Amino acid sequence: MEHLTAETFDKNARVALQDSQLKGALNNLANTFGERRSIAMQSVDNWEGLREKARKIKEQTLLYLDVYLENFTENAEKAGAKIHWAVDGKEANEIILGLINERNAKNIVKAKSMVSEEIHLNTNLEKAGIFPIETDLGEWIIQLAEETPSHIVVPAIHKTKQQIADLFVEKVGISETKDVDVLTQTARNILRKKFEEAEIGISGVNFGIAETGTILILENEGNIRLTTGVPKTHIAIMGIEKILPQLTDLDVFLKLLPRSGTGQRLTTYQSLITGTKRDSNAEGPEELHIVLLDNGRSKMLSHPVTRQSLACIRCGACLNACPVYQQVGGHAYGSVYPGPIGAVITPQLIGIEKTKQLPYASSLCGACREVCPVKIDIPELLLHLRAKVVEEKPKFLEGFAFKLYSKAWAGNKSYELGTKTARLMQKLVAKDGKVGKQGSLMAKIAPPLGNWTEFRDAPTIAKKSFREMWKEGLATNKHEKDTKEKLTADEHR
Repeated sequence: MEHLTAETFDKNARVALQDSQLKGALNNLANTFGERRSIAMQSVDNWEGLREKARKIKEQTLLYLDVYLENFTENAEKAGAKIHWAVDGKEANEIILGLINERNAKNIVKAKSMVSEEIHLNTNLEKAGIFPIETDLGEWIIQLAEETPSHIVVPAIHKTKQQIADLFVEKVGISETKDVDVLTQTARNILRKKFEEAEIGISGVNFGIAETGTILILENEGNIRLTTGVPKTHIAIMGIEKILPQLTDLDVFLKLLPRSGTGQRLTTYQSLITGTKRDSNAEGPEELHIVLLDNGRSKMLSHPVTRQSLACIRCGACLNACPVYQQVGGHAYGSVYPGPIGAVITPQLIGIEKTKQLPYASSLCGACREVCPVKIDIPELLLHLRAKVVEEKPKFLEGFAFKLYSKAWAGNKSYELGTKTARLMQKLVAKDGKVGKQGSLMAKIAPPLGNWTEFRDAPTIAKKSFREMWKEGLATNKHEKDTKEKLTADEHR
């Protein structure tokens, strides 16, 4: 499959809008997850209080992230883990490849990890002749299809049961079937053999606890337990923003993340891993390597507006609530992080020049902000990045238009003249008291307004301004009315 890029979001979105099968899958996603989330929220007291508490914990952590990272590193190493620091994706890939080569490992199993997608780990390992196997069912389906995930939580949401069945027939060699149980059992049988043969397991990290050096990984399928516990070596890739100060902080985030992400009270498995196994009979890896990844996060951390991007806990709630994502899906964004959060994270990770369309992939309705469990102000971030796009490459005509607009509104005479001119001009594009789509005339006169009125109507300018009405007698009429009311009041006294 040809992988789309963020540079062509506008084109990607137009193609996606014509895909009726995709639209059905996205509608089902929004409705199902939205309903589950609403029900799950009601099972906790003071949901808004939890959100506020989570936001404050994240703000405090990010403000002193260097201190908490040092604490985490010290405590993790005390428990037997080895910490590796990676400034970017290239270095992270080199570290992981080096660890694999040092052990002469060939059989690698992998748990679902957005950060590994971010650094294109699979592609880089495959170039070196190492072919890791995704063990999350959705990720494995995507791997077989040679695609990228279309959602943070449910990577294969865009595929139908029939498409998955056809994929299994083609890639795995089973007989044609539509039976979900047969498909699931097929995946289970193949992946269990991979676990038995695995020499190294690779995973992401949901949270790292500074107080204890513990990493927490959440899942529903049990594959992460096998990925991290069966192979002798476990490599965990963790963005530096995943730190929480104390183990007790999980009480807040374990109530918010599952409910926001999948509408569950709690995920089926919560793997708390602190270092390596203590003796040969215990569960867990003999080696635990934690790769702490920066990859642009320090730059986000340096600005008070962009810093809040790092509070994201990858629940995917903003995708499910976003009217843009609901129409075009994840692949249109051309990024591992789609939807509203992707529109703000991706430009900061790979540069605004290649992703300048993404901050505009939003109606700024605020639905993403309303559902975010850690109260990230995504609309504020989008506007901040839009300003960066303009600063990076200002548009001459747009700047000239705003200068004229500013000058016209700066004085009474120019304002009055502008209003009268607009009142005359609107007759060309107004109908039934509304300025809307009138053929292609608006698009020709002012392309931005033409696009805006494609699906919207605006009221026409009033026939007379307030000042004109005031001069024509509104003031006199008001004075007479006030005098009459005063006389009537005096009579009653």
